[in-house]
Amino acid sequence: MASQDTMAKLVSLGKRRGFVFPASEIYGGLASCWDYGPLGVELKRNVKDAWWRSMVQERSDIVGLDSAILQSPKVWQTSGHVENFTDPLVDCKKCKGRFRADHLADLQCLEKPSKRPGECGGELTEPRSFNLMFKTFVGPVEDEASVTYLRPETAQGIFTNFVNVQTAARMKPPFGIAQIGKSFRNEITPGNYLFRTREFEQMEMEFFVPPEDWEKWYQEWCDIRLQWYKDLGVRPDRLRMRVHDENELAHYSNACSDVEYEFPFGWSELEGVASRTDFDLKRHSEASGKHLVYFDSQTREHYTPYVIEPAAGCDRATLAFLVDAYDEEELEKDTRVLLRLHPRLAPIKAAVLPLVKKEGMPERARNIEAALRKRLPCFYDQAGAIGKRYRRMDEVGTPLCITVDGQTAEDGTVTVRHRDSMEQVRVSEDQVVRYVVEHIEGEGD
Repeated sequence: MASQDTMAKLVSLGKRRGFVFPASEIYGGLASCWDYGPLGVELKRNVKDAWWRSMVQERSDIVGLDSAILQSPKVWQTSGHVENFTDPLVDCKKCKGRFRADHLADLQCLEKPSKRPGECGGELTEPRSFNLMFKTFVGPVEDEASVTYLRPETAQGIFTNFVNVQTAARMKPPFGIAQIGKSFRNEITPGNYLFRTREFEQMEMEFFVPPEDWEKWYQEWCDIRLQWYKDLGVRPDRLRMRVHDENELAHYSNACSDVEYEFPFGWSELEGVASRTDFDLKRHSEASGKHLVYFDSQTREHYTPYVIEPAAGCDRATLAFLVDAYDEEELEKDTRVLLRLHPRLAPIKAAVLPLVKKEGMPERARNIEAALRKRLPCFYDQAGAIGKRYRRMDEVGTPLCITVDGQTAEDGTVTVRHRDSMEQVRVSEDQVVRYVVEHIEGEGD
């Protein structure tokens, strides 16, 4: 397991190199809100693209959707979120801190961080329910008739569109509807960097199956989702699938397993794979009066499909990829810090570096950069010693560095340096773009 020291180094690197900044920092920040910088936004986009590629692009039985963040409040009343989407909250009468009652063993007292809430001599109140949804108002008048909510999950927009998508896309069970989008939860105790935030992005898919086939598909999606992280380079010994006990299951679920990663702060959930039964479709059918069912033309029967839901947190996945990639390598003269990111996830795929600022090297390097930029994100750097430029690229996870040097003018070849091994090979100048593209797109296949 990576240490807490690793997490501190990663937070520092994230700000210094433009991965993640504290939101509203010039005003003192806002707790557990983060802004993704130039490299962070590329990394997160690559995570989403990798998910979409595996869940939608490479499959013929899943289609996409982008539903609205604001939905009718009846959606959340029907789904049970208004009534059941709560956490138990306690207050400390001494330090005035508010804590989740079911997480007290893992939390710190605000006055005495070495102690747990209630161990500092302060009396804790009785637990009370706290709804996690953010309220807002639609229209100019702020009254009960105009109340709505920022969505706490993307799934409900998929359920309310079940018939629309099934009919328009001409799909039949088993089939899925995938969505990536923002969700909002007024967490009592957010924290651990990007792991638990009040504004976050979800990657969810609802897979509709005949009721008798739910167990088969539930197990298959557990296997598929665990393998996805391994295929993108996460070390298998830091991953596990944890099956929920019966008393952990949500009110709509008859089975659930979590893909967990061993973060510096312990084993924690990356995504859940749940069997939601037919709960959501039936509830929305009853409340709306619309039949959210499937008609099987072969059996001439109508039935309500069961749903298998792999639901991943994009920000949590991004954090896991960063933690897992962070490495320090002791060399003869110094320590090399690098991110061993999978090439598909790396925000910069290749750096183009002229050895010196003369003898036509910058011009040739710029030509390579221009050709490469049409295919992949790349970066040009001519400032400083070549060794320091390599180190800068290692630190942000760039898989390849292309150096235009003195030999380039002689034989038309450039040096290509590989991040992980530091191996250097000579590649023809007119073939280097193909070399880079094949390395990035073929890595991990």
